[in-house]
Order: sequence, then structure tokens, then C-alpha cells
Amino acid sequence: MSWYIDPDILLKLGIATLIGMVIGLERELKNKPLGLKTCIVIAVSSCMLTIVSINAAYHFPKYYRIMMDPLRLPAQIISGVGFIGAGVILRKSNDVISGLTTSAMIWGAAGLGLATGAGFYKEAFASLLFILISVEFLPWVVRKIGPDRLQEKDIRIRMSLSDKDKMTEILKEMKRRDIKAHSVRIDDLGEKDFPIMEVKVRVHKNRYTTDVYYDIKAIEGVVGVKCDTL
Repeated sequence: MSWYIDPDILLKLGIATLIGMVIGLERELKNKPLGLKTCIVIAVSSCMLTIVSINAAYHFPKYYRIMMDPLRLPAQIISGVGFIGAGVILRKSNDVISGLTTSAMIWGAAGLGLATGAGFYKEAFASLLFILISVEFLPWVVRKIGPDRLQEKDIRIRMSLSDKDKMTEILKEMKRRDIKAHSVRIDDLGEKDFPIMEVKVRVHKNRYTTDVYYDIKAIEGVVGVKCDTL
């Protein structure tokens, strides 16, 4: 048995490590799950399995006359990584789904590892560049030149009221304070001391959630306020 390793294989593994590191660092800097180490492991493992799959497809027919599909292992990698990506998709208590971008980045790291293992270096680096531009730069550009809706953020507000007859007036006062309500839910089943009104509102993204809290707290008829940024 020879311990010689083809320099081309080492080059592929090195490139896969670099690609995984770049994607992982992007996630780490945003404090997202599955960061540096995970992305490197996925990219390098995908690269190695692709190399094994392709080389085995040519090696076994030559020495053992066993026909193999060079793309069998890479096909399983894509579906297998899907389970890892699904693990970072979370549904929060406020019905917000998070982790979709991280899941897509993990799937992308595997895809770029596959491309590197198959020898498509230029394509892998070009894809990495486009991914980073799409994730980091394009959202900023779209927010700058896009519609006003992209300049807003959603906040869920839960209010306890002293008088249920003032609900409409409270909504009108919120509108005067530039707090746009786009969803209202009322809970007045008689089990609470005060009726509860839950409102989803939109405000400018630069407006602090605490300022929204103070504005609503100052409205007559509002007893208590709870704010959650969505």
C-alpha cells in the first residue's frame, strides 16, 4: 500500500477548506448557528467523498471489473446535508421562522465542496463570490433603492387595556404617532382583569423598539405593554 497522495487531491481539499472557512466566518460574524468548524467539515467532507466517488468509478472497473456510478455518492451528499440544514431552522414563540439563510449556506458549502472535488475550481470560487455578494451586499443595495416597505421592521405589541371601549381610539392614536398597525387580535373572554389587544405594527427600521414602547405606554387607556421585534 502506497501512502503517496496526489497533489491535485491536496489542492482540492485545501480549496474546499478555504471555501468552508469563508462561509463559516460569514455565519460566525452574525452569531448564527453552524459556523466556522461545521462549514469546513461539510465542505471538506463533501469534497473528499466526491473525489472518492469519481476515482472509485474508474479504479474498480479497471482492476475488479465492477462498474460504478461516479455521481452516486455526491447525490447522497446533497440529500444528507438537507437534514443538517433542517436542524437550524427554528420556529420562535412569536411565529417567526429563523435559520433559513444559514440552512441554505450549509447546503451551499456542500455544493461548493462537491464542485471542488470534481475539479471545478473556477466555478466554485465564482459561486462563492456570488453567494457572498447576494448575502452581504445585495440586501443593503435593495434596502437603499427599494420600496419603503424594506425600510420598515415589524414589532408585535401586546397591550392590556383599562377600558375595552377605547380600543379604536388607541389604534387611532398609534397611527398619529406613526405606528402602523396591520394586524389586530383582541382577547376579552372574561378570564383576565383587563382586556388584551395584540397588534402587529410596522415602524421605520431605525426607530428603537424602546421608543415604540414608551409611545404606546403613554397612550391613555393602556395599562401594560409588551413588545417583541419580529
